[in-house]
Amino acid sequence: MTDLWSPIEVGGMALRSRIAMAPMTRSRSLPSGVPTVLNVEYYAQRASVGLIITEGTQPSADGQGYLLTPGIYTDEHIAGWRAVVDAVHAKGSRLVVQLMHVGRIAHPDNTEHGRRPVAPSAVQPVGAMFTPGGLRPIPEPRALSTQDIDETIAAYRRAAAAAIAAGADGVEIHGANGYLPHQFLSSNANRRTDQYGGSLPNRVRFPLEVATAVADEIGAQRTGYRISPGNPFNDIVELDTHDLYGHLVTALAPLGLAYLHVAHGGDEAMLKQIRTDWPGALLLNRGGADLPTRIQDLEDGLADVITLGSMALANPDLVARIKAGAPLNEADPATFYGGDAHGYTDYPALSPDQGG
Repeated sequence: MTDLWSPIEVGGMALRSRIAMAPMTRSRSLPSGVPTVLNVEYYAQRASVGLIITEGTQPSADGQGYLLTPGIYTDEHIAGWRAVVDAVHAKGSRLVVQLMHVGRIAHPDNTEHGRRPVAPSAVQPVGAMFTPGGLRPIPEPRALSTQDIDETIAAYRRAAAAAIAAGADGVEIHGANGYLPHQFLSSNANRRTDQYGGSLPNRVRFPLEVATAVADEIGAQRTGYRISPGNPFNDIVELDTHDLYGHLVTALAPLGLAYLHVAHGGDEAMLKQIRTDWPGALLLNRGGADLPTRIQDLEDGLADVITLGSMALANPDLVARIKAGAPLNEADPATFYGGDAHGYTDYPALSPDQGG
């Protein structure tokens, strides 16, 4: 029977367990996007899991939307991530950098360049964003031209190469949660009438071209892809979710990617269909579910690896706690985004008499 502690090979990565740390924005990098010594400590603390998927990392300056998120497109970014990767590898875990281009979910005040956000179409999303001046409406984005799309895909390619130069084991393309690839899939954010809009094959084109370019640059076995079917986060509407993701998953499958990472929104029939359609490793994030439910997904064959977000955030010694049957720390949402070590690297570990 498959359990948490069964080793598995995902792409070219030999994982010592079926537990991965899910990507979580923490907004604690330098304004330039360079990871800090505090980031190194944070990831190293959590390196008892089999795989760490980093927080969303912008592949280009235009890919940034939030304050203090890291980048992976300059030599300084590479050096900062190298320190993180080395610390994680020293603890025996593997690490992939999540490439997150936010598209229209951005505000110029949060970036060094101050430009308008970019998106498939000039459709302003509903919602506000935290900026240095407080909460402000997200502005209407600039629609990407076909030349802009080519340049954006090239930026993903360069960022993937930069992640490998930093020593990462691979990258995960963030195609979920209302960010740029998801915007191309969307029924409301994508109103294009060219080869990137309208029909399902056209809306899938950008995500597929990004995945193809990244896989070509660093190897398919170092490339993962994340989806969140039916997730309305960041003002996303999908009117044809089952057909849309059936088309996307079957289009990605021939690339031979390392894994598909599913942020599960509760549609069990869709999850089972994705499991059937996807020939490779499937990572599953069943947000909000307890640990026994997630373990059952492994035993039922719905997942090859489970990804844990707030559990890993609040428990730097998560593996030791699970093995000891010890209680888990509760995550503090007030300290999720921005700040210092509080709520970041100061969650307590087990004492020796607790099994730590």
